[in-house]
Amino acid sequence: MRNWINIALPKGRLGEKAYDIFEAIGYGCPSIHEGGRKLIFENEENGVRYFWVKPSDVAVYVERGAADIGVVGKDILLEQSSDVYELLDLGMGKCRMAVAGVKGERPDGGHTLRVATKFPNIAREFYRKQSREIDIIELHGSIEIAPILKMSDVIVDIVETGTTLRENNLEVIETVVPISARLIANKVSYKFNNARIRELCDRIAENLEKKIDGGRYERIADDRCLCVSCKDRRAVSGIYGYADCRRPCDSGISFDSEL
Repeated sequence: MRNWINIALPKGRLGEKAYDIFEAIGYGCPSIHEGGRKLIFENEENGVRYFWVKPSDVAVYVERGAADIGVVGKDILLEQSSDVYELLDLGMGKCRMAVAGVKGERPDGGHTLRVATKFPNIAREFYRKQSREIDIIELHGSIEIAPILKMSDVIVDIVETGTTLRENNLEVIETVVPISARLIANKVSYKFNNARIRELCDRIAENLEKKIDGGRYERIADDRCLCVSCKDRRAVSGIYGYADCRRPCDSGISFDSEL
């Protein structure tokens, strides 16, 4: 009998899109479409078990071994410093973590920068690399109000379309890091259930390659990736390479956090 694979999916649209990928590669679980308040779904034939959890908890379930693999945003991984393996960039939920402030205004470099954010660890690490002294103001909603009311100089938050910023007379000052959904694995599970997890990753990678327009991503056998911006091959820490560069490139994007 094959080993079971426990998969943690985030509740909401991202989790539904992630499940569609698993279903497309033969890891479907029909009962997941039944609705109701059930949270755990099994398919004995495929040896797969899914469960819905809060997006910010996915990495915790995987790190603690309750789930073998899971799907989670890069922002959560960076903020939580999760001790897991990142296997694939799924190319979904794309956005960016950015510094934003009142349009036309730039903070004075001579004083402690007041930063309002829901991501204190990401903000702290970003400014640490710039040797900038900051005062973190941790908020949990309506971050955009803080600089408008002069409670903060800037915000560090996720930006997707930028509509909310524009409607509140704010603008992006600089990008902190690109964000997208990642497939992650528990380190022990990856070691002892390696064959099944690698098979699943291979199928997902092949499925992604078929869907990506114009070959924008290229799978490379030596665990390297082709940068989506400058087309330069860069070594990555993940097992499969679907990510942006870890160093500045011709595109001007700098991504030096671990993949």
